Amino acid sequence: MIRVVIADDQQLIRAGFRSLLEAEPDIEIVGEAGTAAEAVSVVTRTRPDVVLMDIRMPDGDGLWATEQLVAKKELAETHIVIVTTFELDEYVGRAIRAGASGFLVKDTEPAEFIRAVRVVAAGDALLSPGVTRRLLERISSQLHEAPDATILSAITEREREVLALVGRGMTNDEIGRELFLSPLTAKTHVSRIMSKLAARDRVQLVVVAYETGLVRPGE
Repeated sequence: MIRVVIADDQQLIRAGFRSLLEAEPDIEIVGEAGTAAEAVSVVTRTRPDVVLMDIRMPDGDGLWATEQLVAKKELAETHIVIVTTFELDEYVGRAIRAGASGFLVKDTEPAEFIRAVRVVAAGDALLSPGVTRRLLERISSQLHEAPDATILSAITEREREVLALVGRGMTNDEIGRELFLSPLTAKTHVSRIMSKLAARDRVQLVVVAYETGLVRPGE
């Protein structure tokens, strides 16, 4: 079972998420929270697989709560998805820096929402497609100097090829087809790259791919 905590200051939203997710046979809601502090407490106590975290809540915000939770070693296997009505770049950047594994807006289609929970629970990371594109454009525009490719010296040529495809948003299956590898081999390459580059998840690998110039907007 995928164990989920819902953190949102609106009870109606929490009830909607609960109803949607509990209808799935492999998902269980193990806690709810209406404030940032309560979210930290509930997640610390229940240690879920996935936290659906709102941004704007009383007594702080979801990004603050995310930072608190990511800092706890005992929650290393807990993945946080920021879910909000505010699809603003500044929130996306802060969410990634805080350690979130995903960012979704509340008007996401139900099927996509459920898929997101499963994807993050499996250890992958995601962003809403539109958010991803704007984030990458923003990262590119903020590179005031030539891209620093020295970061990539820690990985092999094959791993650079894999990283470039991760940067273009490809899944492990798609990377495998592109490079004539099995999905398991592609996944192994991605895991090794994350370890070598000290990246928390695929979102951070995408950022590295753009910041180093390995991938450029429009490619």
